Amino acid sequence: MKKLPEKITNVTSYRVIYGDTDQMGVVYYANYLRWFERGRSEFLRQIGLPYTAIEQAGFHFPVMDVNCHYNQSAHFDEVVQIESELAEMGRVSLSFSYRISRETDTCLLATGSTKHACIDHAGHVTRIPKILEDALKAASR
Repeated sequence: MKKLPEKITNVTSYRVIYGDTDQMGVVYYANYLRWFERGRSEFLRQIGLPYTAIEQAGFHFPVMDVNCHYNQSAHFDEVVQIESELAEMGRVSLSFSYRISRETDTCLLATGSTKHACIDHAGHVTRIPKILEDALKAASR
């Protein structure tokens, strides 16, 4: 594992839309994984390296593993906070951790993690790009 720079966290707000829910107005469980992706994308944007820039540099980060623990339900029209943090960075992989809470009462709704391989355009596993390492160092100052 590479030594991570200072802890960097992104918090993104999201209002639950009707399409996120089932007939009872409760968020469908798989949508939490979409929220993880939203948080991860905003994390990268925050450090100055949006995912489009990573792709343009020839890299992709497909999900290798995902975990989600559900504590409470989110409901239609609530605002949730998606907290994303880079938890680990290996030679060829990244792991993020997530906390999703309700904005009004800060109730913890779900926690989770994702692990990503770093691959090139041909789909071959490759080293984490220097542009990502540099962006993380700059953001942690």
